[in-house]
Amino acid sequence: MGVTEPEAHGPEEDRKPVSDEAGGAFVPVGVVLGIDGDASVTSEFAIPAGLDVPATGAESEAQATSEFALPEGLAPPEPVATEQEGSAFSLPRTYSARHAPVAFTPASGIPVVSLTKDVPWQDRMRTMLRMPVAERPAPEAPTRVEGETGPAVPRVLDLTLRIGELLLAGGEGAEDVEAAMFAVCRSFGLDRCEPTVTFTQLSITYQPSLVDDPVTASRIVRRRATDYTRLAAVFQLVDDLSDAESTTSLEEAYRRLAEIRRNRHPYPGWALTTASGLLAGAASVLVGGGVVVFVAAALGAMLGDRLAWVCSGRGLPEFYQFLVAAMPPAAIGLALTLVQVDVEASAVITGGLFALLPGRALVAGVQDGLTGYYITASARLLEVMYLFVGIVVGVLLVLYFGVKLGAELNPDAALGSADRPLLQLGASMLLSLTFAVLLQQERSTVLAVTLNGGVAWAVYGAMHEAGGISPVASTAVAAGVVGLFGQLLSRYRFASALPYTTAAIGPLLPGSATYFGLLGFAQNNVDAGLVSLTKAAALAMAIAIGVNLGSEVFRLFLPGAARAGRKAAKRTRGF
Repeated sequence: MGVTEPEAHGPEEDRKPVSDEAGGAFVPVGVVLGIDGDASVTSEFAIPAGLDVPATGAESEAQATSEFALPEGLAPPEPVATEQEGSAFSLPRTYSARHAPVAFTPASGIPVVSLTKDVPWQDRMRTMLRMPVAERPAPEAPTRVEGETGPAVPRVLDLTLRIGELLLAGGEGAEDVEAAMFAVCRSFGLDRCEPTVTFTQLSITYQPSLVDDPVTASRIVRRRATDYTRLAAVFQLVDDLSDAESTTSLEEAYRRLAEIRRNRHPYPGWALTTASGLLAGAASVLVGGGVVVFVAAALGAMLGDRLAWVCSGRGLPEFYQFLVAAMPPAAIGLALTLVQVDVEASAVITGGLFALLPGRALVAGVQDGLTGYYITASARLLEVMYLFVGIVVGVLLVLYFGVKLGAELNPDAALGSADRPLLQLGASMLLSLTFAVLLQQERSTVLAVTLNGGVAWAVYGAMHEAGGISPVASTAVAAGVVGLFGQLLSRYRFASALPYTTAAIGPLLPGSATYFGLLGFAQNNVDAGLVSLTKAAALAMAIAIGVNLGSEVFRLFLPGAARAGRKAAKRTRGF
């Protein structure tokens, strides 16, 4: 028997229970059971039949019922332009990568940085080295070998360290070594790397991502040998690897690097000894010497060079090699004075000193200091000081015994002659040429550096001899011209600037000031010796700063050089 709907809805019937055969079940007031058993609402709050109401369920979204909700159809007010983002009166916003602001830095790098292909790799790598790792542009896909999944990271780091070792051992500046190491890693797709260069140690760290462990490798530079031919070959290898259109593989790079290491020096030992003698003779002519002085200075320098080779073969440190090499020119000059030969012994000794002054290490040390590599700069300058002390000790020993033997050396003698400029210009070019041979430069660069040295001496002579400007200022300007032309020539050939600048500064080295300073100490005239040595130090610093300044002027003003800007390091207070 089914449940029937009551016919009346009186008060008494509202309280009357409805039961079935099972009995006992009460139905709430206002609810009746239909034929199919469904409950129907019949109270005064029931929705009339025929009125559509949106269905609500557990999965539907909650409707805003707060009195603070905006009415339907009313748009929110636009935020005031002067209000700061995050103000209490501005609507909260979520970040959208698709609608990012202009200043957003995507994961692939900073699109503002322009690294054009026609800029040398040195400038492009310096630009990225000055950036934080997260802001560097993403590397292009390496095209070394088709179908290659990529070389092993330890092998790439090993190749990078070997290339950096050759550059650092050849006298390259720390900044250029780091740029070359970064270029090699980047050419094989390793962009998150940090190279570090000190005086005797190279290290590089690569981190694949922020969550991966970094890989670090290091290498110690045990020996340093000056060979600019090898240096130019390494630069060419780095340039080929940095070219996006190049297909040089890792194995090919290793093979070329092995060939560079095996190659012999372009000039034999006897050519180096002859070049050393010609350099000393040309330097003696620069300071006023004649034919006899030229021959005496050349013989003293060649004898000192051979003695230094003997000491090197016996394993003596470089300090003693310079000490021994400085003694023969001084001894020959004193011998000519003792036998009363009418020659300028000061010119002979000064010419011998020119071949020994460590101008290359001095320029590299000052350049590292100016570019912010203070540890490497301190080590290089300390090396220069030790080598200079070796020269001082060698010359002082000879001068001391010469003075005791009665040799009359005049510390007030004026060296140099302004009435033979053409002869001095030829001597300066010969000095630069022989200096280039001693540095083992390529034969194709010897002519360019010879002309650069002649220009440097012409600028110095025009300013100091003709214009009466101080020698320090004249030397700085002439060295700046050397640095400027060196950068021009190096960028024309996409090579290092050292082969075009180091030999060209040879005529500007402070040989005469160094000699007179040592002579003052030998004659117990300490004040005059200190004045001359201070002048020599000022001239040396003027040379180094001038060369670096000429290079920076090129990057600042000449077209095409400043497209890849290099951010300066902000390490000092107030800048």
